[in-house]
Amino acid sequence: MKNTILTLEQKKREGDKITMLTAYDYSTAKLMDESGVNCILVGDSLGNVMLGYDSTLPVTMEEMIHHAKAVSRGTKNALVVADLPFMSYQVTVAEAVRNAGRLIKEGGAHTVKLEGGKEVCPQIRAITQASIPVMAHLGLTPQSVHSLGGYKVQGRETDAARKLLEDALAVEEAGAFSVVFECIPAALATWITGLLHIPTIGIGAGNGCDGQVLVYQDMLAMYGNTPAKFVKQFAAVGDIMKDAFRAYIQETKNGAFPAQEHTYKIDDATVNAVKREYEEGGLGVRKDG
Repeated sequence: MKNTILTLEQKKREGDKITMLTAYDYSTAKLMDESGVNCILVGDSLGNVMLGYDSTLPVTMEEMIHHAKAVSRGTKNALVVADLPFMSYQVTVAEAVRNAGRLIKEGGAHTVKLEGGKEVCPQIRAITQASIPVMAHLGLTPQSVHSLGGYKVQGRETDAARKLLEDALAVEEAGAFSVVFECIPAALATWITGLLHIPTIGIGAGNGCDGQVLVYQDMLAMYGNTPAKFVKQFAAVGDIMKDAFRAYIQETKNGAFPAQEHTYKIDDATVNAVKREYEEGGLGVRKDG
């Protein structure tokens, strides 16, 4: 079934958990879509896991559009959500609407996601008024890593928990169709989820949210680092890939690959005829030596 913002709202009402994973290319998106995931997030996390940046901050609109195009071509049923990268929406409301429109029109995304609470509500209102659905993102917001003092759990103190609540209610009122809660205490996320009418998607926010999201390289143990506490590695795909790469190297070097079944045949008479012409100089090509 085609996933839309309306089907996600229905899932919240019915208590049917929403599933979301990141993807950044056609092949991965196609596999996820065929597996039945509800949403695919073209996250600015591509800066880390695809482009080798040390944070999401250097990611550009052009990079986001490039990857969103690939993902949208591989997706039939999942809702495609694309991140607005750092400084693509913070400067002016008009610029936020323009860049959100580019992710939809050029990137093929269905919705956009942006980080922040009350301070970005004018952008959320304007983007939604332009008929572009917006997913909000609260808690640990990686684009604000420097102002947050690092990648830390948010909302543990009274003032911080109050701000999370106020921001969640504000983005809902501004028109966001959903909100991601990242790295906040589970009890807080569960309580706020019950207050909101829009679905919540958790990453490091416990199982009381309406759905979950993970970076696929993390959940498949492909990224090669120590995973965050909230990550469950569902398969050691990274090890499987390295084993396959090593086997390919070894078999190529020892001549086991390509084997007979990997090669194409030609009639011996054809080869011998060409050899004869070559030796007799009839092919008009230079003979070495």
